[in-house]
Amino acid sequence: MSLRGPIISIEDDADDQYLLKSVLEEMKIPNAVHFFDNGLEALKYLEVTKEQPFLILCDINMPVMNGLELRQYIDGNDYLKKKSIPFVFLSTSGNAGLVEVAYESTIQGYYKKASGFDAFKKQIELIIEYWKACLHPNNFSTNS
Repeated sequence: MSLRGPIISIEDDADDQYLLKSVLEEMKIPNAVHFFDNGLEALKYLEVTKEQPFLILCDINMPVMNGLELRQYIDGNDYLKKKSIPFVFLSTSGNAGLVEVAYESTIQGYYKKASGFDAFKKQIELIIEYWKACLHPNNFSTNS
């Protein structure tokens, strides 16, 4: 994890992408944000990028490759697993079954998207501040 690396948002809803972009701009987060509409698009990027992303915020329910499938692939790929990118689910789905399945992989959090700009902003602030302060294997690289 590089504190200056990009934030990866995997979200198929354009309104939710806009909301996240607006929140990050209001928070004055300097990190670039890369948006992907599904897990497969994000996976293709993650497999070839030289960047060390700061954080992945991923929806669960998406076409082509959903968030759970993406996380399983990352867990099974030595190159991507070694990148140790914090992976947080941020979804409108918050049922107990999905949460349980999600935590069977190596995710670092699961949040049900808050409704309303201010509540959503507080969620994002909490997530970002946590990962800025958290010691992490990639904090010790030259990109931090």
